[in-house]
Amino acid sequence: MFRSLHMKLVLILLLLITSLMTVVGAFMMTSITGFYIDEFYQQVESVFGASDPSNGEFVTALRREAAQAGGLRTIQEMIEAKAGDLGLNSSTRNYYILDGRTGEFLTGSDSEEGFNSLQATSNLLTARNSIAAGTDEVGDQSDITAGYMDVAIPITGGGSAYIIYIYDNRDTVNDLNSQLFLIILQALLVGLLISVLLSFLLSKTMVTPIERLTEAAERVADGDFSVPISVESTDEIGILTTTFNDMATALRDTLEEVGNERNKLDTLFLHMTDGVVSFASDGSVLTSNPAASQMLGREVTFYDYDALFGEQFPLQTVMSLQRPNFVSGEITAGGRILELYLAPFSEREAGGAMAVLHDVTAQRKNDEMRKEFVANVSHELRTPLTNVRSYAETLRSSDDIPRETENSFLDIIINETDRMTRIVQDLLILSRLDSGQADLNLTRFPLRKALDAVCQAVELEAQHHGHTLVRSYGLALPVMVGDRRRLEQVLMNVVGNSIKYTPDGGTITVDAGMSGGKVWIEVSDTGIGIPKQDRERIFDRFYRVDKARSRESGGTGLGLSIAREIVLRHHGTIAITDHEGPGTTVRIVLPIRQEGETGDA
Repeated sequence: MFRSLHMKLVLILLLLITSLMTVVGAFMMTSITGFYIDEFYQQVESVFGASDPSNGEFVTALRREAAQAGGLRTIQEMIEAKAGDLGLNSSTRNYYILDGRTGEFLTGSDSEEGFNSLQATSNLLTARNSIAAGTDEVGDQSDITAGYMDVAIPITGGGSAYIIYIYDNRDTVNDLNSQLFLIILQALLVGLLISVLLSFLLSKTMVTPIERLTEAAERVADGDFSVPISVESTDEIGILTTTFNDMATALRDTLEEVGNERNKLDTLFLHMTDGVVSFASDGSVLTSNPAASQMLGREVTFYDYDALFGEQFPLQTVMSLQRPNFVSGEITAGGRILELYLAPFSEREAGGAMAVLHDVTAQRKNDEMRKEFVANVSHELRTPLTNVRSYAETLRSSDDIPRETENSFLDIIINETDRMTRIVQDLLILSRLDSGQADLNLTRFPLRKALDAVCQAVELEAQHHGHTLVRSYGLALPVMVGDRRRLEQVLMNVVGNSIKYTPDGGTITVDAGMSGGKVWIEVSDTGIGIPKQDRERIFDRFYRVDKARSRESGGTGLGLSIAREIVLRHHGTIAITDHEGPGTTVRIVLPIRQEGETGDA
């Protein structure tokens, strides 16, 4: 089975031999082709002397014979006399005497049929040299890429014009190149065989110590530092082996020390609720616990100090502190509010910094809720208290107030007192719901009877405002499980709001139904409606869309908050849904059955 290094060495040598033989073969074949082409044109030059004046006598004699009657026969005899110098033979190299004006075959060393066949396959008369001869110029241009060699020499004398065309089909060159290719191919195969053998020998010498290093590295990776590698050479591989042994020893000592420290830190970090991150002097993360990643909302080890805390406290500022000094502040990450404490953990230059994170999100949220709650309660109680005090002081300071006015003032004082009582009662209910002290009295009761009871209770109030109270629910409502008194309180709050905030003469519709193991109840009105931007907060405590109108109608701003808490305790939902036309639709969805039902209605 080949190893990767074996295969690489084999492939390198094979590619080297193949490339070398390819280059040499291509060079030799090109050189041979070029040599034969040059030899061809040198032979023609030596006979016809197209460029050498000392050899121009033969061309002059040809021209003189061309001017004589029957000169064609003499010209043929003169060329055949030079056949040896021109290298003419009937198989590869022939000459043709053509009519200088029409290019028609006249005579030659080959037959007219052979010339016509050659003309049909090679287009001799349209070749570059033939065209040059037709313009009374010697056509002796060579082309190494062509499949043949040719020369066209114009001979004119008197009224006669001939073209002596010498053509070589290069079969000799092609045969020689084929033989050379076979020789090169044989040499290549022998070279490849030798290279394979050499590559195995060479790779064996190089790979054996590397294999020992690999085995030792695998042992080190498994934690086995007991067996060092023997050093058998002084070359680079021997130096590498010695270095590896030294590295394994240092690594073993370092891992033992780091393992001891990490065991301590892991035990401590794993059970800490606060986040802890330690940084090196360059800002990279050394250690961190899961709480830190959870608080920051990202995997701490993938970031450095600048990405985590660099904007609030530069690392150099923290590193410059003298122990036990530290810096602290608050940051926001992943929707959490975190208290951050930073201090250097070493006075050495190669030390680092430690960050401790404490999640104060719930604390800050509770503080804000407490402040908002106190502010709302104070505001809600201050108004009726101010009214009570104002009217009481007026009654006390004035002796001549008419009896009718005095009774009116006393009615206002009683109404404001009742309003404060309702606020306190609602706050008490919410407090019990929040603390879990308001246990639900779960019973089985017909939903239709509960809806009828609520509608009957508010019917007089609706008539007082000129409203039409429509009961759209039918008789086919189920018997459900829940705290009937609490759920009727929810419905009273929702229907009561519709009556209060619908202008006189409106319509209040109560509808209900059952779907998929749940019941739904919808209370719709044609009132002033609730803007979309206020629908998410309409169930918050003391939140009012129209504060002035709410106070005029006697609302405390807690009714819908109590309704939501009761519905949630029943594992249901309550929300404002889309409503066609003016008005509001409140939809309540409750499960038909609850855990812990205790009896029947």
